[in-house]
Amino acid sequence: MVLLERLRHPNVLQLYGYCYQDSEDIPDTLTTITELGAPVEMIQLLQTSWEDRFRICLSLGRLLHHLAHSPLGSVTLLDFRPRQFVLVDGELKVTDLDDARVEETPCSGSTDCILEFPARNFTLPCSAQGWCEAMNEKRNLYNAYRFFFTYLLPHSAPPSLRPLLDSIVNATGELTWGVDETLAQLEKVLHLYRSGQYLQNSTAGSRAEYQRLPDSTVPQEDYRCWPSYHHGSCLLSVFNLAEAVDICESHAQCRAFVVTNQTTWTGRQLVFFKTGWSHVVPDPSKTTYVRASG
Repeated sequence: MVLLERLRHPNVLQLYGYCYQDSEDIPDTLTTITELGAPVEMIQLLQTSWEDRFRICLSLGRLLHHLAHSPLGSVTLLDFRPRQFVLVDGELKVTDLDDARVEETPCSGSTDCILEFPARNFTLPCSAQGWCEAMNEKRNLYNAYRFFFTYLLPHSAPPSLRPLLDSIVNATGELTWGVDETLAQLEKVLHLYRSGQYLQNSTAGSRAEYQRLPDSTVPQEDYRCWPSYHHGSCLLSVFNLAEAVDICESHAQCRAFVVTNQTTWTGRQLVFFKTGWSHVVPDPSKTTYVRASG
């Protein structure tokens, strides 16, 4: 409870309050009241959109940066597993700080600074002050790599972002970066994605003509694609109309798409892609685009 209070951050579960009360013959039981989050289910996360999976990795990067530079010093999570985290409105938050440790590991040489993991070990330098350099943040970072980054970051990402995402995964897997550089690169990915700069090399080439039908939608004629925001249809996020056209052109069955007024956490619009437009109905919150004949 004290750590939740001292380590306040958007990616630390928020502590609303606490009280002491007698419970089941146990005097002075401490009860904490926190915000409600959903358990992290990795199988379900692998089926979500890349944008949502990237948000989780970005949340984790921001959390690790905060723990490395916290008011208490560099904090490491000794029990670092997905079950120690929850999702609150798409943001990853650490909820269990019982096994958090602030003290760096004392050493007399680098042989005292071995980070041990099931798959491999790392030897870190021993500082002149007699502490293993950055051991706390490097432990957090490698755990982030093996439990989250390697599964969630690269798969189904926009092709132009893959080299940068691969470099993040490789650098954290080898511990060649610290948390500062890792977060800087994650924020760079966010900027490229949110600004649409990642599209510069992917929107060239001739496109079919599409007719705009304002205030309308196509309620049926769905097909499935992966990853989609909706299991029964092809619902994807786009930066602009040109990207929506490119996606439709890349799907053999796509003949129309419906732009909604809903946006994702990055501000991108959600678009339904359709196999046709035989039944168009009025809808003031949507705009339909149909491929011109010929």
